[in-house]
This record gives sequence, C-alpha cells and structure tokens, in this order.
Amino acid sequence: MTTSDPNGTPEGVRPDGVGPDEVAGAGSDAAGTPAAPGTGRAGHHTYYEGGPGASAEPGGDDEYDHAAGPEVRASEGDALAEEDTMAATLLADLQRLQAEYVNYKKRVDRDREVIRTTAVGGVVESLLPVLDDIHMARQAGDLADGPFASIADKLESILGKFGVERVGAAGEEFDPTVHEALMHVQAELPQGATGTTVVQVLQPGYRIGERLVRAARVSVADPD
Repeated sequence: MTTSDPNGTPEGVRPDGVGPDEVAGAGSDAAGTPAAPGTGRAGHHTYYEGGPGASAEPGGDDEYDHAAGPEVRASEGDALAEEDTMAATLLADLQRLQAEYVNYKKRVDRDREVIRTTAVGGVVESLLPVLDDIHMARQAGDLADGPFASIADKLESILGKFGVERVGAAGEEFDPTVHEALMHVQAELPQGATGTTVVQVLQPGYRIGERLVRAARVSVADPD
C-alpha cells in the first residue's frame, strides 16, 4: 500500500519526481559500489587524474600551462653554465695545443736548418784547400779556358746551390766581421773611399747564410 503526504505526493517520491533508487544510482550501482569516474549522471562534472581541465589521455595537453618551477629553471641554468664552462675550457686547451704545435714546428724547422748548415759547412771546410787552389789559378790566368776551368765552374755552381757564398773582393770597405787583414799596405784607393779598404784578396772567404765558414784574408790600405 502506498501512502502519500498531505500534498498528495506518494511516500518515497521527491517533489521533483526522482525516486530513492534513482538518487542512490547516481553514485553507485545496485550493490552499493561507487560509480567509476566519468559515469555520473548528466549534469555532474567528473574530473580525471590531473585536476580540472586535464586531458583524459596519457600525455595529452592540459588546459593549464605547466610552466617549470623556479627549482627546475635554476637547475637548467646551472647545467647551461656548466656546459659553457666546459666549452671554454676545451677551447682554451685547443688553443694551447695549437700554439705548442706551432712552436714545435718552428723549433724543428730551425734545428733542421742548423743541421743542414753545419753539414754543408763541414763539406766546405774540407774543400777549402781545393777552393783556394782554384782561386789562385784564376788569378794566375790558368783557368781562362780548358777542361779544368769547366770543372772549377761546376764545383762552385754546386756549392752555390747549397747556399755557399764567396765573400771578399778588392775595393770593398774593410769589415772585420767578414775580412781578416793579413797585410797593411800603401796603395791607391778607389775614388770616394773614406775608410780602410780592401786592395787585394789573398784567400776568399765563404759563408752559408748567416754562418761565416772562413773570413776573407785580405790586404788593406788607408786613405791619404
């Protein structure tokens, strides 16, 4: 038997027409189990994990801006600063290695040139007697022509390819760095000479680059 309130509404029925079973079913099933998220009745909002506005799909875009917090930004700044420091250190190391390589190459080239000059100088020193004989033969006119003149020219040409240079000539101003005065004589000097002048080369000198193998042995005279 159904009873009714004084207003004529059956007992257990709300004024809006919704029965007690319907009210209970809004949040649970017949056994009293709570309804799953998102299965509530129409008109009610069900929020998924992540809060209001969050996407229902894993990895989806949320409605809200998830900006990094101060701690995250500070950590990223420290990482960038550390990378900049490491890059500067590596650049400094590279520049130092390049400078060391350039210095090493210069030192090797210099040492190689010294070894070459020393070796050629040793050969020239051993040939000095031969070169002196060639010089004396030329002064005496014995090498004006003939096969020996050709041999002497070839020898001096080969030495020239190795940087060997003859020093000392009549008419030059006396230079103690390349001349060795063996005789001091009275002689007529070239016009315009104002200092001690070489008047005769007794033995020519030889040098290789900046290295003097032997000074030219000469006879000199002073201006009147």
